[in-house]
Amino acid sequence: MAANREVAGSTDSKASSLSNRLWRYGPLIVWMVLIFAGSTDVLSASHSGLIVRPALLWLFPHITEPQIAVVHFLVRKLSHFSEYAILAVFAARAFQGSAKRGLRQKWFLASLVLIVIYAFSDEIHQSFEPSRTASIYDSLIDIAGGVTALLITLCWQRRRRLGASPTVREGS
Repeated sequence: MAANREVAGSTDSKASSLSNRLWRYGPLIVWMVLIFAGSTDVLSASHSGLIVRPALLWLFPHITEPQIAVVHFLVRKLSHFSEYAILAVFAARAFQGSAKRGLRQKWFLASLVLIVIYAFSDEIHQSFEPSRTASIYDSLIDIAGGVTALLITLCWQRRRRLGASPTVREGS
Protein backbone atom coordinates (compact mmCIF):
# COMPACT_ATOMS: atom_id res chain seq x y z
CA MET A 1 0.00 0.00 0.00
CA ALA A 2 2.81 2.43 0.88
CA ALA A 3 4.48 1.63 -2.45
CA ASN A 4 1.30 2.68 -4.26
CA ARG A 5 1.31 6.01 -2.40
CA GLU A 6 4.94 6.58 -3.33
CA VAL A 7 4.21 5.88 -7.00
CA ALA A 8 1.17 8.15 -6.88
CA GLY A 9 3.21 10.85 -5.13
CA SER A 10 5.95 10.48 -7.73
CA THR A 11 3.40 10.84 -10.52
CA ASP A 12 1.93 13.92 -8.85
CA SER A 13 5.36 15.52 -8.49
CA LYS A 14 6.19 14.76 -12.14
CA ALA A 15 2.90 16.33 -13.24
CA SER A 16 3.58 19.30 -10.98
CA SER A 17 7.11 19.60 -12.39
CA LEU A 18 5.80 19.50 -15.95
CA SER A 19 3.14 22.06 -15.08
CA ASN A 20 5.81 24.33 -13.54
CA ARG A 21 8.00 24.02 -16.63
CA LEU A 22 5.11 24.83 -18.93
CA TRP A 23 4.23 27.83 -16.77
CA ARG A 24 7.86 29.00 -16.82
CA TYR A 25 8.90 28.24 -20.39
CA GLY A 26 5.52 28.34 -22.17
CA PRO A 27 5.34 32.12 -22.64
CA LEU A 28 8.96 32.17 -23.86
CA ILE A 29 8.33 29.45 -26.43
CA VAL A 30 5.04 30.98 -27.59
CA TRP A 31 6.75 34.37 -28.03
CA MET A 32 9.59 32.78 -30.00
CA VAL A 33 7.02 31.11 -32.29
CA LEU A 34 5.28 34.47 -32.78
CA ILE A 35 8.59 36.13 -33.70
CA PHE A 36 9.28 33.32 -36.16
CA ALA A 37 5.81 33.71 -37.71
CA GLY A 38 6.28 37.49 -37.88
CA SER A 39 9.45 36.94 -39.88
CA THR A 40 7.45 35.52 -42.76
CA ASP A 41 5.58 37.44 -45.42
CA VAL A 42 2.78 38.07 -42.89
CA LEU A 43 4.56 41.07 -41.35
CA SER A 44 6.61 42.21 -44.33
CA ALA A 45 6.88 45.95 -44.99
CA SER A 46 4.18 45.78 -47.66
CA HIS A 47 1.73 44.19 -45.22
CA SER A 48 2.56 46.36 -42.22
CA GLY A 49 2.19 49.39 -44.50
CA LEU A 50 -1.44 48.41 -45.03
CA ILE A 51 -1.99 49.10 -41.34
CA VAL A 52 0.42 51.97 -40.66
CA ARG A 53 -0.45 54.14 -43.69
CA PRO A 54 -4.24 54.31 -43.13
CA ALA A 55 -3.74 54.88 -39.41
CA LEU A 56 -1.37 57.79 -40.08
CA LEU A 57 -3.70 59.30 -42.68
CA TRP A 58 -6.58 59.07 -40.23
CA LEU A 59 -4.55 60.65 -37.40
CA PHE A 60 -2.75 63.20 -39.58
CA PRO A 61 -4.75 63.93 -42.75
CA HIS A 62 -2.10 66.31 -44.14
CA ILE A 63 0.87 63.96 -43.73
CA THR A 64 3.02 63.55 -46.84
CA GLU A 65 4.11 60.29 -48.44
CA PRO A 66 7.77 60.82 -47.45
CA GLN A 67 6.66 61.42 -43.84
CA ILE A 68 4.57 58.25 -43.94
CA ALA A 69 7.61 56.33 -45.20
CA VAL A 70 9.77 57.64 -42.33
CA VAL A 71 7.15 56.84 -39.68
CA HIS A 72 6.57 53.39 -41.18
CA PHE A 73 10.33 52.73 -41.07
CA LEU A 74 10.52 53.87 -37.44
CA VAL A 75 7.50 51.77 -36.44
CA ARG A 76 9.13 48.70 -38.00
CA LYS A 77 12.43 49.31 -36.18
CA LEU A 78 10.67 50.01 -32.88
CA SER A 79 8.83 46.73 -33.38
CA HIS A 80 12.16 44.91 -33.62
CA PHE A 81 13.36 46.57 -30.41
CA SER A 82 10.17 45.90 -28.45
CA GLU A 83 9.59 42.31 -29.57
CA TYR A 84 13.07 41.36 -28.36
CA ALA A 85 12.60 43.33 -25.14
CA ILE A 86 9.56 41.16 -24.47
CA LEU A 87 11.57 38.06 -25.42
CA ALA A 88 14.20 39.08 -22.86
CA VAL A 89 11.62 39.45 -20.09
CA PHE A 90 10.17 36.01 -20.86
CA ALA A 91 13.68 34.48 -21.01
CA ALA A 92 14.71 36.08 -17.71
CA ARG A 93 11.49 34.86 -16.09
CA ALA A 94 12.01 31.32 -17.38
CA PHE A 95 15.67 31.03 -16.48
CA GLN A 96 15.36 32.62 -13.05
CA GLY A 97 12.76 30.05 -12.11
CA SER A 98 14.69 27.10 -13.52
CA ALA A 99 15.17 23.92 -11.51
CA LYS A 100 18.84 24.03 -12.60
CA ARG A 101 20.82 26.07 -10.10
CA GLY A 102 23.44 27.10 -12.68
CA LEU A 103 20.77 28.42 -15.02
CA ARG A 104 19.10 30.34 -12.18
CA GLN A 105 22.43 31.90 -11.20
CA LYS A 106 23.43 32.76 -14.78
CA TRP A 107 19.97 33.86 -15.94
CA PHE A 108 21.27 37.14 -17.38
CA LEU A 109 23.93 35.44 -19.50
CA ALA A 110 21.59 32.62 -20.57
CA SER A 111 18.95 35.17 -21.61
CA LEU A 112 21.50 37.24 -23.49
CA VAL A 113 22.85 34.21 -25.38
CA LEU A 114 19.30 33.19 -26.34
CA ILE A 115 18.52 36.72 -27.58
CA VAL A 116 21.68 36.99 -29.66
CA ILE A 117 21.27 33.55 -31.24
CA TYR A 118 17.57 34.10 -31.92
CA ALA A 119 18.14 37.58 -33.38
CA PHE A 120 20.70 36.33 -35.89
CA SER A 121 18.73 33.18 -36.72
CA ASP A 122 15.64 35.33 -37.26
CA GLU A 123 17.47 37.39 -39.90
CA ILE A 124 18.78 34.20 -41.54
CA HIS A 125 15.19 32.96 -41.64
CA GLN A 126 14.09 36.21 -43.28
CA SER A 127 16.75 35.80 -45.97
CA PHE A 128 14.78 32.80 -47.26
CA GLU A 129 11.53 34.77 -47.48
CA PRO A 130 11.10 36.46 -50.91
CA SER A 131 9.22 39.44 -49.45
CA ARG A 132 11.73 40.02 -46.63
CA THR A 133 15.31 41.20 -46.44
CA ALA A 134 17.86 40.12 -43.88
CA SER A 135 19.80 42.87 -42.13
CA ILE A 136 22.57 42.75 -39.56
CA TYR A 137 21.28 46.12 -38.37
CA ASP A 138 17.91 44.60 -37.51
CA SER A 139 19.73 41.95 -35.47
CA LEU A 140 21.57 44.70 -33.62
CA ILE A 141 18.29 46.50 -32.93
CA ASP A 142 16.83 43.20 -31.66
CA ILE A 143 19.81 42.65 -29.37
CA ALA A 144 19.64 46.25 -28.13
CA GLY A 145 15.98 45.74 -27.19
CA GLY A 146 16.80 42.52 -25.37
CA VAL A 147 19.79 43.97 -23.51
CA THR A 148 17.77 47.03 -22.50
CA ALA A 149 15.01 44.86 -21.03
CA LEU A 150 17.54 42.62 -19.26
CA LEU A 151 19.28 45.63 -17.71
CA ILE A 152 15.96 47.11 -16.59
CA THR A 153 15.00 43.73 -15.10
CA LEU A 154 18.35 43.49 -13.30
CA CYS A 155 18.08 47.03 -11.90
CA TRP A 156 14.48 46.51 -10.85
CA GLN A 157 15.34 43.29 -9.03
CA ARG A 158 18.32 44.84 -7.27
CA ARG A 159 16.23 47.80 -6.21
CA ARG A 160 13.55 45.45 -4.87
CA ARG A 161 16.16 43.48 -2.93
CA LEU A 162 17.64 46.63 -1.42
CA GLY A 163 14.27 48.12 -0.53
CA ALA A 164 11.90 50.52 -2.22
CA SER A 165 14.22 53.51 -2.01
CA PRO A 166 17.47 54.39 -0.30
CA THR A 167 17.19 56.46 2.82
CA VAL A 168 18.09 60.10 2.46
CA ARG A 169 20.17 61.66 5.21
CA GLU A 170 18.80 64.82 6.69
CA GLY A 171 20.91 67.89 6.10
CA SER A 172 22.61 66.43 3.00
